[in-house]
Amino acid sequence: MIDDDPLLAWAAQGMRTGVRTWTLGDAAAVACPGLSRFDRLAVRGSVADVTELIRRIRPEVDGYRPVGDEELITKLPVLHTPVAFGWMDATSPTGIRSRRARWLVDDAEVAAFLDTHHPHSYARPGAPGVTRWAGIRDDEGALLGVAADACSAPGIGFLGGVATRSDARGRGVATELCAFVTDELIAAYGRVALMVGHGNAAAVRTYEKLGYTMRRIAAATLGASG
Repeated sequence: MIDDDPLLAWAAQGMRTGVRTWTLGDAAAVACPGLSRFDRLAVRGSVADVTELIRRIRPEVDGYRPVGDEELITKLPVLHTPVAFGWMDATSPTGIRSRRARWLVDDAEVAAFLDTHHPHSYARPGAPGVTRWAGIRDDEGALLGVAADACSAPGIGFLGGVATRSDARGRGVATELCAFVTDELIAAYGRVALMVGHGNAAAVRTYEKLGYTMRRIAAATLGASG
């Protein structure tokens, strides 16, 4: 029930230390601490079985952020304040070749770039699960954009930390860079995924052009126990 759902498989993180899983009826849940800045509880199944499962495991997952399909999360009576966004994934290469994108070696350079151009990025150099950064440079060698291999898991790479220099937006930098990282992660893992806000229409269009498909998901907070 976990391996056949990309969201839960990603949350399981190869069953690294601290990850726990549960099943009940047709429900499944995966709790992973410190996953992309949150303690996350990925869930799937029917409303009745997921509700009961969360009630039973509540003492073990207090403070975790449940996440799952939007239609499920918004119907669970044990959850509060759901926030909808998108999970997008792909399994086929983009077919776009980049002559400029490369894996980077200087985390300090990436950190400085993010401080200026994407200070609220979930992915940061040195953050848990963030293993490497790719970038594109201008003719003078300065970074135009960056993107990370962030919190990838067995069978599913994860793209995060996408940022473009303010004066380079609208010039195809993000598309070229994300195509490079997408192809690299598909080659390494067989599937690649990312999360994006529904309101970020430009980003959604970019990812759709690269072959990603949308899955509407939502995250919420746990209601009162009992």
